[in-house]
Amino acid sequence: MAVRSTVEAAPPTPWSRNLAEPNIDATAFVHAFSNIIGDVEIGANVIIAPGTSIRADEGTPFYIGENTNLQDGVVVHGLEQGRVIGDNTKEYSVWIGKDTCITHMALIHGPCYVGNNCFIGFRSTVFNARVGDGCIVMMHALVQDVEIPPGKFVPSGAIITSQQQADRLPDVQSSDQEFAHHVVSINQALRAGYLCAADNKCIASIRNEVSDSHQNQNNGFSFAFERANEVSGNRLGAETVEQLRYLLEQGFKIGTEHVDQRRFRTGSWTSCQPIEARSLGDAIAALESCLVEHSGEYVRLFGIDKGRRRVLETIIQRPDGLVEASVPKAGFKAPTSNSYSNTSSYSSNTSSYSSNGNGNGSGRINSETIEQIRSLLASGYRIGTEHVDERRFRTGSWQSCQPIESTSANEVISALEDCMVNHQGEYVRLIGIDTKAKRRILETIIQRPNGQVAPSTNGTSKSFAATPSAPPSSSYSYPSNSSYSSTNARLSSEVMDQLRQLITSGYKISAEHVDQRRFRTGSWQSCGQIQAKSERDAATALEGFLSEYPGEYVRLIGIDPVAKRRVLELIIQRP
Repeated sequence: MAVRSTVEAAPPTPWSRNLAEPNIDATAFVHAFSNIIGDVEIGANVIIAPGTSIRADEGTPFYIGENTNLQDGVVVHGLEQGRVIGDNTKEYSVWIGKDTCITHMALIHGPCYVGNNCFIGFRSTVFNARVGDGCIVMMHALVQDVEIPPGKFVPSGAIITSQQQADRLPDVQSSDQEFAHHVVSINQALRAGYLCAADNKCIASIRNEVSDSHQNQNNGFSFAFERANEVSGNRLGAETVEQLRYLLEQGFKIGTEHVDQRRFRTGSWTSCQPIEARSLGDAIAALESCLVEHSGEYVRLFGIDKGRRRVLETIIQRPDGLVEASVPKAGFKAPTSNSYSNTSSYSSNTSSYSSNGNGNGSGRINSETIEQIRSLLASGYRIGTEHVDERRFRTGSWQSCQPIESTSANEVISALEDCMVNHQGEYVRLIGIDTKAKRRILETIIQRPNGQVAPSTNGTSKSFAATPSAPPSSSYSYPSNSSYSSTNARLSSEVMDQLRQLITSGYKISAEHVDQRRFRTGSWQSCGQIQAKSERDAATALEGFLSEYPGEYVRLIGIDPVAKRRVLELIIQRP
């Protein structure tokens, strides 16, 4: 919906006197406090937030694709000279593709091309550049005079001004992609809400519902979706409908699961009837049938990509029968947006896990290990396990457990638990394997000789000293060339293990931090690169980060400099 007072024709200039006006799709929302000037084409379902300036008065024309959001304070402008070729083979000063996020205070200055499914972070600048499909540019970054290949990640604060820098950028991780998809779905819900707020009939219906004891709260939003030629059900919230629509448009399959209150704590979800729907209306009808059939239970919705991985997992109904109004979690390492609540199936105290019949239900694997397994599988790695008794542990004579051929997280967890049960009283470690490079990218101990699961980073203590389950220092020593002891006051022996393995393997090391509020959306920020060549220097740098960010999550990152991708993400401090 365009607000006419914000939309103006291009002014006459020495290089153009065509007085072109913006062309805005009827389903788009343009806030009254934004400005759109000149030959600007805005596609379906676009949202233009307050304070945005899109000014095609010098460089022209501009194109903004469907489902894209331009957030508060974004500036889009272009130079008189210089053009890019859009996906329709025409010339543009600025081309912004579909399903893309241009976030708060970002500057997009032509000549510039930003592809589909991209994310441009807060206060970042893209000028005289081409950003390929699926790229993520984080906060306060500069991208200038380069072409960023598709699917690349630009970290916060990066300055990318040479093609060599652009070619060396790491690949986007699945968790980053899910966060970008999440932001798109959030803004689509906001677009529907603003359309409703601007419609007297829609907003009046909501006010009437509020006065009628807050029943059927989502009908007003449903009206907004109807106005945008979308179908809405009586039981589903606007955000759930928008998530369904988004998943279908992206080519994902739709899955649903349910669980009663007793089994919710063990994570024993059961699938509803498969949803084969091709249209939004059919998907809504199938989802509502699941809700009705399993009233009084939890029901969750998720998408399934071509690699058979889950995306955008979110609970849409709870036992009280209310449809969940909250938005989906950014990542999909943990099974639900409530993975870290007191009633979670991944409670840090019980570490319980059930795999719907595929596991032994022993609850032996903690939440951190489960996160690692999901992350490894999502990155295309295979999982292996090894065991060793206390005597051979000193010589490193590990033996393999039964090979794990499955790529299903539940089946891998089940096999892992079997290995732990079969080798009680021994060390058991989890291995991540890069099958293409034929090398190990992760080795982490998950069981120690007293039979307990190694808690590594699952504790709540800020000191993170060696845990009670670790063997005495006399039986657990580092190689003679290591000058750093596992008795360090802040880092556990498992973290020191990981540091040593990363350095020995030639990987780079960095760290990230996030507060409790942003942890749920996966909005991690870099602590900075660690240039240390020795285990001791790396540990000292890590400890500095732990001290600098008390009361926050801090995670250790291992980076393969050759493949330009992350090989390890390990939380080493919790709030």
